Amino acid sequence: MNRRHLLRTLFGLGAAGLSSASIADPAVLRRNPFTLGVASGSPDHHSVVLWTRLYDQGLFGSNLPDAPIPVTWELARDERFSQILATGQALAEPALAHAVHVEPEGLPSNTWLYYRFKAGTMVSPVGRTRTLPQADARVENWRIAFASCQHYERGYFGAYAHLVQDKPDLVLFLGDYIYEYAPSRAAGVVRTVEGGWCLSLPEYRARYATYRQDPHLQAAHAAAPWMVTWDDHEVQNDYAGVQPGNRGPEVSDFLARRAAAYQAYYEHMPLRAAALVEQLTGLQRGGELRLYTNCRIGDLINLSLLDNRQYRHPQVCTANGELGSSGVERGACTALRDEGRSLLGRQQEQWLAQQHSAGSQRWHVLANATLFGQRLYGTDAKPRVSNDGWDGYPRARQRLIDHFDRLGERNLLMLGGDIHDNWIGHILRDYDQPQSARVGVEFCGGALVSSLTNANVLASRRRLNPHYVYGDHGVHGYGLVDLRSDALELRVRAVDNSALRHPAIRTAAAFRVAHGQAQLELLQA
Repeated sequence: MNRRHLLRTLFGLGAAGLSSASIADPAVLRRNPFTLGVASGSPDHHSVVLWTRLYDQGLFGSNLPDAPIPVTWELARDERFSQILATGQALAEPALAHAVHVEPEGLPSNTWLYYRFKAGTMVSPVGRTRTLPQADARVENWRIAFASCQHYERGYFGAYAHLVQDKPDLVLFLGDYIYEYAPSRAAGVVRTVEGGWCLSLPEYRARYATYRQDPHLQAAHAAAPWMVTWDDHEVQNDYAGVQPGNRGPEVSDFLARRAAAYQAYYEHMPLRAAALVEQLTGLQRGGELRLYTNCRIGDLINLSLLDNRQYRHPQVCTANGELGSSGVERGACTALRDEGRSLLGRQQEQWLAQQHSAGSQRWHVLANATLFGQRLYGTDAKPRVSNDGWDGYPRARQRLIDHFDRLGERNLLMLGGDIHDNWIGHILRDYDQPQSARVGVEFCGGALVSSLTNANVLASRRRLNPHYVYGDHGVHGYGLVDLRSDALELRVRAVDNSALRHPAIRTAAAFRVAHGQAQLELLQA
């Protein structure tokens, strides 16, 4: 077995249909290729994914050789790497934009570890990661930070500096990691991206490279393991499954565009190779990139991360018969009540029900890309909903509520993003009956950096939706959740001004939920 075949076998590189070019000598690298930083993610109790991408962009294209480049990785118990736990070598393949995904196995559970990469004489920044506790282990507390909607042009990612200081055990990113738009000249733009609309694999790769060079984003990736899912802007605004969205140039083959976007997403995220269910060639045929996953964090948390975009039925009753989303008068759109429509797809729905049954974990946590609960707007006589989120798939939402209602444990927490506002409220058995039983609680976080909602719109929506006890607009930041066996605490972390590189931060609101009560108790607002 030659060295190349050995490396492919050990690190799963042959599974992706990659190049057969000869291996490059890393000594040819003239500049540090680790300018996109490092990341870790997809943790379990004995393994975690370590990620980097070699990147050296010149005036006329990449300065990296069009060949696989050997990269050494090291995993240690300490930041000085005096206690190395595991090491090995992987290939940074040009077919994957010279990205590296390493999956060391047999690691000690519930342990903070440090990692780095080397290519020739070049050394990457050091990242910090951790494995999860065993599913039957006693866990006293766990901190989850979550964010979504980071529009590069709308501000700086300084909120991440505060997220790092908050020292989460796990970071969840819930969609819109990039925006596929062409550069904007609109008011409120503080920095610009290069190129035009993201339509092809090189264009999506270039957009991720721009985002990944942000120092605050790099620091957040290096501080803790991430679990990631997407929403629409990783491909196209408001796309639904295999149906195109509604902004930007039309393309003759939307599945080819989606495949390019999915591949670029995989290349830049700490995902396991198993996410490529049908390998790279499968993406070209419309095959899935499986993001939905479940993990058990000791006896404390049963966490499922969901995919709201890839398997959904298209939106219905969009104005003028156009693609994508719009506001819909709820009573006038009979298709909303179609029992067969799904936001997650029936396979993911069934999988989710299997993951969450009566068990030993104290909390059920579902993380998805958008607001879960009903949110009406308009007038009392003719209420309207957005058809792009769960309000556009009310029967699918009810199936999920009914499942957790039957469990009767009242320990459900839904996390979401997408809508650029913070909404915290109760999940009701029947949203049309405000006094119906509370099944769980919801914390939908605002954008890290993006456009903001009009204050008058927010006030109207709060009046029509009394199951939400808190809603705000006009703030950027992230959510923080501390889970303990007896209670959880939710905090809205808001930066003062995302147009500043180093903004101050405050806790805009905080709530407590006692275990088994599904009742939000205000701590700070």
